[in-house]
Amino acid sequence: MSKPLMLRSELLDLDLSAKTYVITGANSGIGFETARQLVKQGALVVMACRKLDDGNGAAAQIRSALPAARLEVRALDLQRLESVRAFARQFSDEHASLHGLVNNAGVMNPPLTRTPAGFELQFGVNHLGHFLLTALLTPVLKASAPSRIVNLSSAYHDRAMGRDGVIHFDDPNYTSRKYDGWEAYAQSKLANVLHAQQLAERLADAGVTCVSVHPGWVRTRLIRNSMPLWAQNYVLRPLLRLAGMIEPWEGAQSTLHALLAPEVAEQSGQYFSQTGMYRDRSCNRGGWPLRSPNPHAHDAAAAVRLWDMSEQMVGMTA
Repeated sequence: MSKPLMLRSELLDLDLSAKTYVITGANSGIGFETARQLVKQGALVVMACRKLDDGNGAAAQIRSALPAARLEVRALDLQRLESVRAFARQFSDEHASLHGLVNNAGVMNPPLTRTPAGFELQFGVNHLGHFLLTALLTPVLKASAPSRIVNLSSAYHDRAMGRDGVIHFDDPNYTSRKYDGWEAYAQSKLANVLHAQQLAERLADAGVTCVSVHPGWVRTRLIRNSMPLWAQNYVLRPLLRLAGMIEPWEGAQSTLHALLAPEVAEQSGQYFSQTGMYRDRSCNRGGWPLRSPNPHAHDAAAAVRLWDMSEQMVGMTA
């Protein structure tokens, strides 16, 4: 495997003391590392976490090394639309600016589970929850321009364990067809890519840069539905590292690049990839940006259709 792509060192020295960021799922893994780096550079980071205890524990861990860290922990359960709306209301009431929204939280390959609104869990959390959150925070992002939105997608938006990434518009929630966890994951991660593209189109004149990223195959809790964490973190860790698994700090590099690199402001709508596993092996070394080998990731009509369907599903249409 290729060596992980790493952020330019000068970007880690930028003064972010005037910046505010929201990161979903910031209590662990990539989100935690992203939050820690941003507050190290002086930013105010709102950690949006499903479990407040986990979020407060993560914040305490950061503060133990960085006592001056400006962190707020807020409850956000992406599978519950009322929780998304409550978070957005609270944030907008308490903050006049937002310079970066990192749609980081996610689930991967769970057994068939439905959100309270009836959405398949991966589509509901990975895409629809973030879709609604982004829409509700767009006014403050526009008012704070230049600002950025970063959707964490995956190389598996291309192909996940042999399942092609496709939006199943006829049945995105698996109500009338057999459920396949990897197929559903690929669908949700393709939705992240298409969502970023449509955001870029719709916010082109607003000073809001919108991109999607693949963080790499990262040693996080995301794999817990496919492999025991003890196997990933201990027994198989040396072998998995040789096979291409990277650590959370390395996995945060694409997100931090998307947030901080000045050239990204001219690359709205594009996809930024850490090293990965793609159908086109020439893509495996990654690229900031990288053209996705999935033809569905370049279907402008599908991106519009997904936007319209998502608005209906989360109740944003009249």
